[in-house]
Amino acid sequence: EMLVHGKTAPLRFTIPEGFNVNEIAERLGQEGIAPAEDVKAEAVQFAPYRYMEKTAAATYQAEGFLFPDTYEIEPGMTARDILLMMARNFDERLTEDMRRRAADMGLSVFDLVTLASLVEKEARFEEDRAIIAQVFLERLRIGMPLQSDTTIQYLLHAPKEDVTFADTEIASPYNTYQHIGLPPGPICVPGTAAWDAALSPEDGGDYYYVAGKDGYHYFAKTYAEHLRNVDRARSGL
Repeated sequence: EMLVHGKTAPLRFTIPEGFNVNEIAERLGQEGIAPAEDVKAEAVQFAPYRYMEKTAAATYQAEGFLFPDTYEIEPGMTARDILLMMARNFDERLTEDMRRRAADMGLSVFDLVTLASLVEKEARFEEDRAIIAQVFLERLRIGMPLQSDTTIQYLLHAPKEDVTFADTEIASPYNTYQHIGLPPGPICVPGTAAWDAALSPEDGGDYYYVAGKDGYHYFAKTYAEHLRNVDRARSGL
């Protein structure tokens, strides 16, 4: 039927939550949908919506705004066409209620997506997301560095199991050990669960957390309590 009517089969690809632009580009390249280098080059200055703020320090303006989903495209679509499709999906998913709630919290859409991207990368389990979001917001409120290992991982060429002290001294505005506040932009594309956590943080008053060997986090209000949690996390108890 496709031969008779001149139809072509759509190409399908899936982008999961937590992918960054480099990973999205590599997947599109591997699946023969668009050359990875074309996607990366287009993503540098890609900002079709006003809330995609053009920050000079951001690696990719498109970072964080290409919604994770399964897409169907027609042959012949360019890298820009594909990014536009993903960005439109993002814009539709970002409801007016979400935008209003972010504004009520003093967050721009750009800040919301940046914060949600950190939550996406930090939390392995659903129950930890809202508490991690609360920790970040508390630290932002008092001017305390976020010290998120995920922002260090974003700077590295390949993921590491453990971030070293030397890694935390990398000179970059994305290094949240060295710079107070949010990084210059998102570090991945967050899913809606991470958006919800950022918009509905837990009321806990925690300022510290550390991941245990099972991926769950220990939270603390004081540094002394945090040090005890670090020992627990390392021992696996």
